[in-house]
Amino acid sequence: MSLEMTGSEILVRCLAEEGVEHVFGYPGGSVLYIYDAIYKQDKFKHILVRHEQAAVHAADAYARSSGKVGVALVTSGPGVTNAITGLATAYSDSVPIVLISGQVPTAAIGSDAFQECDAVGISRPCVKHNFLVKDVRDLALTIKKAFYIASTGRPGPVLIDIPKDVSMLACPFAYPKEIEMRSYSPINKGHTGQIRKAVQMLLQAKRPLVICGGGVILSDSAPEMNALVDRLGLPCVTTLQGLGGYRASSDRWVGMPGMHGLYEANMAMQHSDVVLSVGARFDDRVVGNPGNFADASRKIIHIDIDPSSISKRVKVDVPIVGNVKDVLQEMLAQLDATPANAVNPAGLDGWWRQINEWRSTKCLRYEQGDTIIKPQFVVEKLWEITKGDAYIASDVGQHQMWAAQYYPFDKPRRWLNSGGLGTMGVGLPYAMGIQMAHPGATVACITGEGSIQMNIQELATCRQYGLTPKIIMLNNGVLGMVRQWQRLDYESRYSETYVASLPDFTKLVEAYGHIGLKVEKPSDVEGALKEAFSMKDKLVFVNVLVDSTENVWPMVKPGKGLTEMLMGLEDR
Repeated sequence: MSLEMTGSEILVRCLAEEGVEHVFGYPGGSVLYIYDAIYKQDKFKHILVRHEQAAVHAADAYARSSGKVGVALVTSGPGVTNAITGLATAYSDSVPIVLISGQVPTAAIGSDAFQECDAVGISRPCVKHNFLVKDVRDLALTIKKAFYIASTGRPGPVLIDIPKDVSMLACPFAYPKEIEMRSYSPINKGHTGQIRKAVQMLLQAKRPLVICGGGVILSDSAPEMNALVDRLGLPCVTTLQGLGGYRASSDRWVGMPGMHGLYEANMAMQHSDVVLSVGARFDDRVVGNPGNFADASRKIIHIDIDPSSISKRVKVDVPIVGNVKDVLQEMLAQLDATPANAVNPAGLDGWWRQINEWRSTKCLRYEQGDTIIKPQFVVEKLWEITKGDAYIASDVGQHQMWAAQYYPFDKPRRWLNSGGLGTMGVGLPYAMGIQMAHPGATVACITGEGSIQMNIQELATCRQYGLTPKIIMLNNGVLGMVRQWQRLDYESRYSETYVASLPDFTKLVEAYGHIGLKVEKPSDVEGALKEAFSMKDKLVFVNVLVDSTENVWPMVKPGKGLTEMLMGLEDR
């Protein structure tokens, strides 16, 4: 006979069955039965954040850095509306999250009850799926479905809305070991014929290029990605979300393409004759103007588990729908069966000479003087001191692009940032989620004085749970990326981009119980970073005052093509 449990006890038991180790959340009236059940269990740890948005961001980072499903818990009304930004962030970057939200009792739904809102309706555009559980007998199966949907196919966030009475009522408990859903059956294996066509197209190409996207990271396919590129001797670029999917230390890595991509990466994108896109979706920040991109004569192979992403912005010649890992493994197997003389990396010598000529422009060159700190210099020193082996969480803005450009990654899941939505304020909660997933790891948050203040209250969460990321703030005193666009497109009319009342960050950080350092001279940067990372058991906030006039170069302005780059420094 099945054991009877309340809905709250069922939820806690199901989370334990799914192997959940951490739940990030904030309590409220509609979820008090759930919090009471959490109090009575010891299978997972609850992390009390200071704002619901941070709970979802932290769960997001936990998922990105570990490959597991992140879990967050919020109450009804403002609890779930505060969490929407986190859901939209995860949805844009295909991150597996299960968000559990409380709801008013079922009888009160639709009556404008206190702290009632339509969580299902509000979240629909920014989740992979959502559920409103109206019967406690459906709860266990719903939770199983939620984890399955979040983690399979193209990953994404799933919301489970639980009315308060459902969390209180009891029923017999049974948790399914496996699940099949007739309406949801993601394809993993790619079409063998299409894969064979893709392999032959790559072998015959004179100017091939591989684009490594975020799908490589999400599917844990970095080993296969590295093996394929190395085997064929191909040039490879990695998108903002794909950084670390192919090792940056290889000569075959040509850099990051797109709006703030490298000159050589963008030129290779535009002048290639065969492009293999692996888990990348040709978004506007990668290919620029799609019409301009399509002007070049090339064949495109696109591997993606989401068929709706294929030919969405750029027409594809060889579509391959399937899990990236499975498809790359079959490509490698087909290459193993290919005659050795058919694989000839030396045949690409002319293409490599051209790429190396583009590289000679040294598009990331900058000039570091003795008085004003350049933000690029700080990121380079961070890479040196951490030996390129840290987990880097970034907020959104100029500092995000400098981090992507000047901190090369050799490993996957080490670079966390909001790519699709561009959410300011993710950096500190991301660092928290990383450290919960990887205790003892070196974690740094690269942020700006604008972004950090959007979730700076989470310094209290770090204090409570002994989290010790190093926060490197590139403080230029302005909303830098907005100012850069205003300079270029709005005749330097800097409307509302100067932050005229910044706090004393050192005192603020110390008020939260952490260590604050302030750096004003280039000669002090290295010493301050070394000091920060030497304090392994402390959260250290390094406030680096950087050049307020520095811009991110290269840059492809919106509506322009990849070859229409602004280079800065007098266009090199």
